[in-house]
Amino acid sequence: MDAARSTKPFARFEWKIAFAYLRARREEGGVSVMTWISLIGITLAVAALIITLAVRTGFRSEFVDTILGSNAHVTLYSSLYVTEDGKTSRAIADYDDWATKLAAVPGVTRAAPLVRGQVMASYGGTNAGVEIYGMAYDDLLTIPRVAEHPEEHWGDISRFQEGIAIGSGVARELGVTVGDKIKLISPNGAKTAFGTSPRVSSFEVVYVFTAGRYDIDKTRAYLPFAEAQKFFNRQGAADEIEVMVSHPEEVDDMAIPLLQAVGERGMVWTWRDASGSFLRALDIEDNVMFVILSVLVLIAAMNIVSGLIMLVKNKGRDIGILRTVGLTEASVLRVFFICGAITGVLGTLFGVLLGALFATYIDQVMSFVNWLNGGGAWDPSIRGIYALPAELRAVDVAKAVTLSLGLSFVVTIFPARRAARMNPVEALRYE
Repeated sequence: MDAARSTKPFARFEWKIAFAYLRARREEGGVSVMTWISLIGITLAVAALIITLAVRTGFRSEFVDTILGSNAHVTLYSSLYVTEDGKTSRAIADYDDWATKLAAVPGVTRAAPLVRGQVMASYGGTNAGVEIYGMAYDDLLTIPRVAEHPEEHWGDISRFQEGIAIGSGVARELGVTVGDKIKLISPNGAKTAFGTSPRVSSFEVVYVFTAGRYDIDKTRAYLPFAEAQKFFNRQGAADEIEVMVSHPEEVDDMAIPLLQAVGERGMVWTWRDASGSFLRALDIEDNVMFVILSVLVLIAAMNIVSGLIMLVKNKGRDIGILRTVGLTEASVLRVFFICGAITGVLGTLFGVLLGALFATYIDQVMSFVNWLNGGGAWDPSIRGIYALPAELRAVDVAKAVTLSLGLSFVVTIFPARRAARMNPVEALRYE
């Protein structure tokens, strides 16, 4: 008995007894149906948690990437001022000077003058609202999702100076392809004695791109800077300066240096100002989903308690015998703790594997779901991006594993303590 009391915790014989109980058939007092239910429950709960975290991370990463890859990180505007002829304006006449000063700010990778306006695009009797971005060819080449690595593209971007580049959604809505000529119609055209007449110009489609964002592909078009100035009556001026920075996530720290570079007329608008509320909503939703799925993991882990209670009840005679031959309360507790912990570990391991497989093959899974629904399971016009992304990160897997194992180990202690405190005399009285 003294030897038993001096045995180190989790000795080999404790593991052997625990495995013997787990391997025993149910009629011999072994693993109950509840244990299998808890194993499956933990597996599914952990898998659901990992899948949810992976999808939410992937969605946020894809959303941010399409924003940063298609839009300016920071946009500089001019405040309202009075021109020499007494009119109020926000146009930036000294745009080259602004661009030079902004490009000199540490952390800025590009500063590009931009002319921007909304027009009606027409082809073969079909019309579509289009947002025109007028910029220089060299500046267009630096936009990742448009020129450097778009999801898809057609035509030759080197011919940009000869025509217009449009999003694939615009091309699809108008029914045009590379080589077709589309008309751009602006209500703010030439001023005549009879009023302002609409301006209509034709441009050859030389490049079609897919940026990966539904709203961008459906409305975005690029014109050469000089052509856009002429079309929108912005001769000698720009509407804004697009600025790209080396660390977009730290763009808030760049606001003051950029404003100081252009002077008191400058106004700044960052990508976080445009999409910050949506990203904050995503963060809140991530936290809420983690809490909800943590409760699901807890419910699954609580099934371990039921399984262990049934196992303790079936093994009452064995516990009495083990106690009479010198096994301590601590050893009995550890035996049944091992039984419950193994269920939690196996369930967590299987859950990680299932969740990782689901996240890895998310495209195939969504294709199957889309087939079951007859199409339309993922609507890009609502969600902004074209597919459900999933990004499996080690930190998310670690959070799920820690939560599952922690809950499994904690809930296992209570039925294990009950077994350890069982009176061996009472356990053997009716045997």
